[in-house]
Amino acid sequence: MDQTRHKADGYYHSLARNMILAVLIVSITPMLLVSATILYQFHQSYQAKVYAHLEELVEKHRQNIDNFLKEKLADIQALAKTFSYEELSDESFLRDRLEVLQEEYGAVFVDLGVVNARGVQMAYAGPFKLGKALYSEAEWFREVMKRDYYISDVFLGLRGLPHFILAVRQNWGGEPWILRSTIDFVAFTKLVENIRIGETGIAYILNRRGEFQTKTVLDALPSKGPCSDFVETGKPFTEEDVCVSVRGDGMGSKNLYVGAALKGGDWLLMYRQRASDAFSDFQRTLKVTLVIILLGSLGIASMAVLVSKRMVNRIAEVDSEKQLMNEQIVETGKLASVGELAAGIAHEINNPVAIMVEEAGWIEDLLEEEEFKESENLQEFARALKQIRTQGKRCKEITHKLLSFARKTDSRVEEVRPKELIEEIVALSGQRAKYSNVKITTTLQKGLPALHVSQSELQQVFLNLINNALDAMEKKGGVIDIRGYLVGPYAVFEVADTGPGIPQANLARIFDPFFTTKPVGKGTGLGLSICYGIVKKLGGDIEVESVMDAGTTFRVKIPLEGDKGEGEASGPFARTEAKQGAR
Repeated sequence: MDQTRHKADGYYHSLARNMILAVLIVSITPMLLVSATILYQFHQSYQAKVYAHLEELVEKHRQNIDNFLKEKLADIQALAKTFSYEELSDESFLRDRLEVLQEEYGAVFVDLGVVNARGVQMAYAGPFKLGKALYSEAEWFREVMKRDYYISDVFLGLRGLPHFILAVRQNWGGEPWILRSTIDFVAFTKLVENIRIGETGIAYILNRRGEFQTKTVLDALPSKGPCSDFVETGKPFTEEDVCVSVRGDGMGSKNLYVGAALKGGDWLLMYRQRASDAFSDFQRTLKVTLVIILLGSLGIASMAVLVSKRMVNRIAEVDSEKQLMNEQIVETGKLASVGELAAGIAHEINNPVAIMVEEAGWIEDLLEEEEFKESENLQEFARALKQIRTQGKRCKEITHKLLSFARKTDSRVEEVRPKELIEEIVALSGQRAKYSNVKITTTLQKGLPALHVSQSELQQVFLNLINNALDAMEKKGGVIDIRGYLVGPYAVFEVADTGPGIPQANLARIFDPFFTTKPVGKGTGLGLSICYGIVKKLGGDIEVESVMDAGTTFRVKIPLEGDKGEGEASGPFARTEAKQGAR
């Protein structure tokens, strides 16, 4: 039995597990697929939006920086075309021009210088002592001699400070001369540093050799920086669309780079930002989404476990009820077989008993004749015949009662007199009570009215209660007292015994189907459940009171008239159904 129960428990656990897995797969998988698809589409859209924003921002600043350089170059070109070489070679005049430029544009123009064709600075206006400085070997000098103007890269030069030169070439007296100006490096760097987004976004400018042209937090000016491998060193940058790229920095982090060409492709404006910073809003959205998905999954999992367990428990209850019903059918079949057997036996006994009584009457008639009247044993013969008739009549009454009980198995309502029914049941149980040393007494109130019930069902109730009392007292004997009286609209019947009593823990379960404390093979646990169902069907009630070592009293209340509890079950599962209905 334990092995069967273990297999059943394993089956239900497996069923619950499979149901939970099925619910989780059917519920969570679509949610994850939809969420992943939406997140992917949102990520692509958000990434495109970030890229577009950064491209627009860098393009705007590229235009601003290019315009800045072109404007300052135009100022120097206008100055060189407006005034002659002789005028600008006058240092006092040149200082006046520098002051005008500084008043107009602030400290952007640091100094002015006039350089002849040999690279000698003929006049200088500015904060440094650079008069007669020789620039013939300077890169910017060689470049401007090849073209009309030139904007140099950032270099240290004679002053030992980072700066870059704007220079324009003009002719005077058949020889070229150059007007040059130093652009304030700090002011130019601030122009680039205006590109700040997030916490890690920085902007800087590289030349074709990968050298920084602005001051940056990388503190690598004017040497090669860590981004020099972003371009092919030594080649001009193309002036095409803004370039966007994502690269690792060698320390486990990814950076977002946006580049745009400056100064005719000689410089590259670079913007760098950590990818985690650039996509921080998306990361926050992703975290919130994952939390929602996690909570949703936990909710689905909890509901799957709860619903699956409830369904499996209900299936287990249905299987249990089905098994109990099958057992009830078997027991009912046994009872029907016993009833048929009892009817057959009663008929078989009635025939010889009738013949025996008839023959006894014939012998009694013979004894009336003259030849037997003077017999010495006439008195003994008369006594024996009387005993035969008495015992035959008794056998006939017993078989009649047995037939009455066996045949009346339907539930047709009829008028039943409680006194006669109880006396009949007591007579049937009398022999067993004698063998168990149990005395049965009846105390019935006079004038108990007839009940409109099924006689066979009410017989079954009292017979079950009396048999249970006899079972409880079969070892030590005792007294069964059957009482009947009226209480309001009810006829109340009590079956009280002086047996060992029922433990308090079992009182709440004694009406449950198949609950029994009798040894295996002696009780089915259906008797009291059937009694409960029959009494409830009649519209009444059945109660029990018990004291250990003092006895047990069953109290049956049956309505005299009115509601008979139509529609309620009277089978062994009536107690279970009543419990479920009370929930």
